[in-house]
Amino acid sequence: MRRTEWPLAGAALGFLAAYAVEVLADPTGAARAVCEVVVDVTWAMFIVDYVVMLVLAEHRGRWFVRHLLDLAAIALPFLRPLRLLRLVQLFRVLQHTTGTAVRGRVTLYVVTTTALLVFVSALAVYDVERNAPGATITSFGDALWWAIVTITTVGYGDLTPVTVEGRLIATGVMISGIALLGVVTATIASWIIDQVGRRNDEAQTATRREIRELTDEIRALRELVEQRPYPHDR
Repeated sequence: MRRTEWPLAGAALGFLAAYAVEVLADPTGAARAVCEVVVDVTWAMFIVDYVVMLVLAEHRGRWFVRHLLDLAAIALPFLRPLRLLRLVQLFRVLQHTTGTAVRGRVTLYVVTTTALLVFVSALAVYDVERNAPGATITSFGDALWWAIVTITTVGYGDLTPVTVEGRLIATGVMISGIALLGVVTATIASWIIDQVGRRNDEAQTATRREIRELTDEIRALRELVEQRPYPHDR
């Protein structure tokens, strides 16, 4: 883990707090200035980190392709709080087997990512939609409901973004929802397969044990029969 992980995660947390205050509280004066400084400093930290890592990368083209989300976090302000996902890598899920450890980690990623995406997308869409002409998302409660409905791919259609920025946010949320649904499905399928395999192993173990017991009984009976004298031996 690089030494910059913790500072960048802390910066992302500071950005998320400042961004939420700006959107929800709409502060003025010194409070707004502080929020803007936090946002600008955080953005600058992300830019410096991205440029340094790109310059130091051995294969820059490959690194660039693999870090498109980092580029988006710099280019698109509403994606910057996603850097908080780096904190998830610090958690160690203690499980008994490697398979369950992987599933536990995936579950943690899914839960954390979903909660973060819902909150951040709600903030972002509320920020760009609330003052737009003909907007249907005019409160943060509406934005939260819209984010939950969209990320779960339900899409009631009662609340829809009318701005270009809002629709771009909606596109990202829908794609993320489909990806998260795929991860959840794969995790559940993996758990079911593991449970079936474990039961099969237990059944096979029990069958082998019973076969050994029957073999021992047959051997004991054979020895008993061989030890008994036959009538012509008398």
